[in-house]
Amino acid sequence: MAEISKQERKLPGQQHGVLLVNKPKGPTSTDCLEKIKHRLGQKKIGHAGTLDPNARGLLIVLLGQGTKLAPYLGQGRKTYQGRLRLGLETDTYDIQGRITAEHPWENIDPRSVLEEIRTWNLIDEQLVPPYSAAKYKGKPLYARARQNRYVPEKTKPITIDHVEAFDLSLPYVSFRVVCSPGTYIRSLAHSLGKRLACGAVLTDLVREKSEPFELSRAHHLLDILEEPRRLQNRVRSIADSLPHWPHVRLNNRQTRDIQNGLRLSVDDLDPDRSVAPGDTALLLSPEGEPLALAGAKEEGRFMYWAVIRGLWSSSANPQQAPNTKQ
Repeated sequence: MAEISKQERKLPGQQHGVLLVNKPKGPTSTDCLEKIKHRLGQKKIGHAGTLDPNARGLLIVLLGQGTKLAPYLGQGRKTYQGRLRLGLETDTYDIQGRITAEHPWENIDPRSVLEEIRTWNLIDEQLVPPYSAAKYKGKPLYARARQNRYVPEKTKPITIDHVEAFDLSLPYVSFRVVCSPGTYIRSLAHSLGKRLACGAVLTDLVREKSEPFELSRAHHLLDILEEPRRLQNRVRSIADSLPHWPHVRLNNRQTRDIQNGLRLSVDDLDPDRSVAPGDTALLLSPEGEPLALAGAKEEGRFMYWAVIRGLWSSSANPQQAPNTKQ
């Protein structure tokens, strides 16, 4: 028991911000979060965008107050490097699934593969894999698939901004795509196999970027778990986690007003910047601490910042409870 207590004292305490994790192949995103939660004492934890167990690369982990950023950090474009294999079909659309069909691929012309991959940027809708977390009647599709129950065909809109194939060593093809969030790369592989009439499955996938973050700045999961004392230095502050948002610093009076749910004039705070309804900003205290995520709203000719999510601690709240539902 003494050793456990000593180990607990070494834990860094609850952090607040974003931790960029280089997820290995094998564990689910939830598995990674559970390990960080229990080994490093991070009770309040989440993520912005899941990765399949067979995928590796950038996983954005949110800690403490950083969990409030989830809706705003998961909507950026993603960059993936992938590898697929022609000649196979599986129930999961990747190599981890049960093989449902095998086809000859030797007669496939590499040029036709390249041409088909280049058409990915014309796709605006894709089939959702039957083994996925997409919901049907409140239950994930994978739960129905595992029980051999009816799995309805579902589609979703996507955008492919860029695609390139850089290694065609058939039956294997390596590629890179830049796409909208929620795009199923294994569905791209599956649809390619259908168009080539030889089948195709995803064999490897690496998330290289999730705007505004890159894999090169991430820390390996094992290093994070084995070096708890370094966690604090590895966590990005909330302010640093929103570099693509304008930062607006308030004075003491404005800080009290925003915590009390009052509206702040956009012109009073930043008269030189053009702001339109729907724009967002990170409001900071006079000391530069994150106060709130705010959205610009218009009422007549009056443009004001309204709180989307408060980020101040409960101990810092004024007596009057803030209204964050404007």
